[in-house]
Amino acid sequence: KKEIEVKMKTGMKKEQAIYDTLRLYIKACKNIRFDGNGYSDEWKEEAQKRGLNCETSVPLIYDTYISRESVELFETVGVLNERELHARNEVKWETYTKKIQIEARVLGDLSINHIIPVATQYQTMLLDNVYKLRGVFDEKQANELNKDDLALIVDIARHISGIKTNVDAMVEARKVANKIDNEREKAVEYHDKVLPFFDVIRYHIDKLELIVDNQMWPLPKYRELLFIS
Repeated sequence: KKEIEVKMKTGMKKEQAIYDTLRLYIKACKNIRFDGNGYSDEWKEEAQKRGLNCETSVPLIYDTYISRESVELFETVGVLNERELHARNEVKWETYTKKIQIEARVLGDLSINHIIPVATQYQTMLLDNVYKLRGVFDEKQANELNKDDLALIVDIARHISGIKTNVDAMVEARKVANKIDNEREKAVEYHDKVLPFFDVIRYHIDKLELIVDNQMWPLPKYRELLFIS
């Protein structure tokens, strides 16, 4: 607005002053404009080529709000001062931590109290079938018939172990993070040390979802979510 007003004081018409100012800003922001898919790896690669900040850690991204350039911008337009920006960042870091805390607790609860019991129950059914076949057929026939069930039993055991091990490790990582008083450091710790367990646990649960009897599975599956109103 100030730039437009300065141009108008020189006798330039308002419309022309707006066009000239916009033209300068359009040229200035060329480096951050991308016409493709902003969520794709293509944009990440292009952004790196352009020398742009490609940070993906949410707690670290919040640092931008209190950078020298950001503080100058907000203070210049009279929106927020430096102290207010720092205060808002404290809230942002705390909110991020709370969200990851809640998601971690829910994930742990679903894994231990819902997924593992059902997977174990289905595994027991397979084991029962193996023993019954061995009681009916001779050893060679039983081994042949039980081959697939035994493979599933091993897979289920492996994924159950993967879930339990990583949930326990995630809980310990949370305990360490919770001892940190600084909100930024705590948020970074949750991002770097707690959040990575989500994908690992999710992997094992997804694999069990493909193995366990559909009627026994306690949660909606992806295909079922399409039809939930």
